[in-house]
Amino acid sequence: MARWAVFLDRDGTLIDEVGYLSQPEQLKIIPGAPDAVKRLRDAGAAVIIVTNQAGVARGFFDEPGLKRVHDKLEELFAAEGARFDAIYYCPHHPEKNHPEANDPKYRVDCDCRKPKPGMVLQAAERFGVDVARSFLVGDTTRDVLTARNAGCSALLVETGYGGKDGHFNVRPDATCPNLAAAADWILGRISRR
Repeated sequence: MARWAVFLDRDGTLIDEVGYLSQPEQLKIIPGAPDAVKRLRDAGAAVIIVTNQAGVARGFFDEPGLKRVHDKLEELFAAEGARFDAIYYCPHHPEKNHPEANDPKYRVDCDCRKPKPGMVLQAAERFGVDVARSFLVGDTTRDVLTARNAGCSALLVETGYGGKDGHFNVRPDATCPNLAAAADWILGRISRR
């Protein structure tokens, strides 16, 4: 049987939403998130971050800078006994022809920018994940729609934007106060499978 996964949005789900986070020092973990990640992995889930990072295309930070942020994020979670299987990010600009994206490699109509399911599907293929048995947890309607487009269950957390971004008219399978509560919900479902 294929593995199951929990795909996690980054900003507003694992760490505080601060806008275009560009420095490792800006990272502030949402309380309970490392323990939630650890519990999900202990239950057998692949835990994979999927995050839009248009700040790269907009020139707010570069990919090496983003890697430093992600390295620090992994270090902070590892210090609490939590580990991610992978981090996927979309560096592309949301508008293909926007003049703000100076570098043509970031000015593309990609399949990875959420709510498109590209990051989820790439990770599922790499890790042998059954998307239909998996979950995506995020703080925006974009995350909920990504889950729908990928074919996995959608959980909305009330941290970060708490679904009040208003981008899409979609409903999650569950709304939880935070990632710790979302992990409880997921683990309750998994135990009944």
